[in-house]
Amino acid sequence: MTAADLTCWTMIRDAAGGDADARQRFARLYLPVARGALAGRWKGSPRLAWVEDAVQDVFVECFKAGGALAAADSERSGFRAFFLGVVRNIARRHEEKHRPAVPLPEDQPAADTSLSVAFDRAWARALLKEAARVQAETAAGAGERAVKRVELLRLRFQERLPIRAIAERWNEDAAKLHREYATAREEFRAALRTVAAFHQPTATGDELDDACRELLAIVG
Repeated sequence: MTAADLTCWTMIRDAAGGDADARQRFARLYLPVARGALAGRWKGSPRLAWVEDAVQDVFVECFKAGGALAAADSERSGFRAFFLGVVRNIARRHEEKHRPAVPLPEDQPAADTSLSVAFDRAWARALLKEAARVQAETAAGAGERAVKRVELLRLRFQERLPIRAIAERWNEDAAKLHREYATAREEFRAALRTVAAFHQPTATGDELDDACRELLAIVG
């Protein structure tokens, strides 16, 4: 996502046309979303065993000639809603295919609602993961302190270490590290805004800020 004119729609058009790099990028971004959404829809039921086959079908549907990506229209809807529709259709297809002669009691009465909620969570996690990748890539060209700030965020959020513990581990002043932590959070927000802009290329600055807040709120 380094080119200024690269958006999800240019990637989607390239992937629909068979470009291998675009398809690889598409899969990296959206495979975790499809997997998370389907796992959320079928959580706690035997249907959970269908997830990997269904994920594969989502990407077959996207990449086949005349498939979903070829039909995607940036003027009609956002890609988030479009991709949710693709995943929902594949889920329904599997449920219909495996429907028993005598229907079993519904383990998830509001299946479409559960898919939508799981999709939103998986979407948010995928975009935050992509933002972390963008931040790390940017830091790699910005010097040792920038790289260290990426590690600071990882220790704080993944390992849940308090700043004072990290300061002791690194033999650094805790007050200084708190300032570095504030900078690291701002750098992550900037990376997340870049990712949000990639997915919403026509959004205004305020809309991007709202989208970032929404993503962070979804994952808590």
